[in-house]
Amino acid sequence: MRIGVLGTGNMADALATHWVRAGHQVTVGGRDAHKAERLARRLGGGARPAGLRAAAEFGQEAVLAALPYGAGADVARDLRAVLEGKVLLDCSNPVGPGFQLLTHGGPSAAQRLAAAAPGAHVVKAFNLCHENVWRMRPPVFDGRPLAVPVCGDDETALTRVRELVRDVGGEPVAGGGLDRAGLLEATAALFISLWVGEGADAQAIAPPRAYAAGPGHRATEGGSRALR
Repeated sequence: MRIGVLGTGNMADALATHWVRAGHQVTVGGRDAHKAERLARRLGGGARPAGLRAAAEFGQEAVLAALPYGAGADVARDLRAVLEGKVLLDCSNPVGPGFQLLTHGGPSAAQRLAAAAPGAHVVKAFNLCHENVWRMRPPVFDGRPLAVPVCGDDETALTRVRELVRDVGGEPVAGGGLDRAGLLEATAALFISLWVGEGADAQAIAPPRAYAAGPGHRATEGGSRALR
């Protein structure tokens, strides 16, 4: 794939590193040319630095919006003509002080991207874990690859993002349409508050799948199956 990366921070670095290793062509775009150059150099594999517009133009198969909440919609609005018809992957978390959602019950960060660039096919993924988890090669725990919920409305876009999830070493899981992206963002806020604020094990709040419907009941076969 030809992938454009909007942003030069930790998430851009962590995810694009896997995609370069998987053989994808990557162009890194940033407002700061020196940061874009440094990241492209670190990624290697022919990754190229560019401005935000040039990176969006390059991303014929996918464009990663690795941008802070608040900046993402502004950038998408500026680039809406370039993003027309493209897969726009949102990994942001609109979480502020006190682990509160900055969306304040309104549209999710992903939906705001979609509103700012209405011709793009926005997909939400990769927002539930710290960037250092995405740096793992691969992110496997107790022998099980990390499950990565993916939300979006366009099947072609979802297929491409599922491939990118597998390239990172995870297993894509159907998260529903883009209208459910807010649930992913709220889950991230809860998990961060438990992990960081309370020092609790967020993973321990859910029972094993076999017990999801209560003791003595088996979970439905299709409910939470990873997409193969």
